[in-house]
Amino acid sequence: MKHYTRPQVLVLSGLDPSGGAGIQADIQAITSLGCHPLPVLTCLTVQDTRNVYGAEAIDAELIRKQLRCVSEDAPIHAVKTGAMGNAAVVDVLVEFLGQHPGIPVITDPVIKAAGGGDLADDELLATMKERLFPLTEMITPNGIELALLGESDDPTEAARKLLASGCASVLATGGHGLGVRITNTLYNHSPTPMSWEIERIGEEYHGTGCTLAAAIAAGRALGLSPRAAISQAQNYVHRAILHALEVGRGQPVPDRGILWER
Repeated sequence: MKHYTRPQVLVLSGLDPSGGAGIQADIQAITSLGCHPLPVLTCLTVQDTRNVYGAEAIDAELIRKQLRCVSEDAPIHAVKTGAMGNAAVVDVLVEFLGQHPGIPVITDPVIKAAGGGDLADDELLATMKERLFPLTEMITPNGIELALLGESDDPTEAARKLLASGCASVLATGGHGLGVRITNTLYNHSPTPMSWEIERIGEEYHGTGCTLAAAIAAGRALGLSPRAAISQAQNYVHRAILHALEVGRGQPVPDRGILWER
């Protein structure tokens, strides 16, 4: 019997009991775009479609063992990270990436839920900035995260500070802003940033940032260039929002289970 293969994306992210964000969003998006997810859980959250009320990191040594076990068995074509739990988990991932160079890493620097709940403390933020970001091909902060990480309310200035500190590229996402269109801007070491615009549909959705970053990682695993992966991911998120699900009493959830044709 013939067996098939797909590009594989290693995912490190947290569990959202509502199924709207976190590792479930990553698994759905990566699968829908034609890749196979290799999920490693970093933290458990107390969360619904309205907010995050608590989080507890998974033991870093257990994650180290999982990463070693999976990587010795399965090829990895891209890595996507979300909520990391704590600084010790980041240290384990940094060690792993040092042993497996050349894999595209897409990092969604999850800091706060849309409802305001915290998912990262100061130690975790510092460790991501100092150790993880320099190993990452692209980070995908929303406006709030970009201002915190880049220590400036000016998006361009914040992105430039992150690039100067070692980031290869920063995709500043505009989903948490206002206006009739969403603008996502890619900053790298080119003289001029590159922007994409898509129609804004409704207000806030639960898990769009996770979905976008996971979709970009899937595109990179499929062999797309970073810019092509961003374009495909935006189209995918837009379509998922058009079919958004009412799961709870808070934000609608993008329908990542829709059939997707690239």
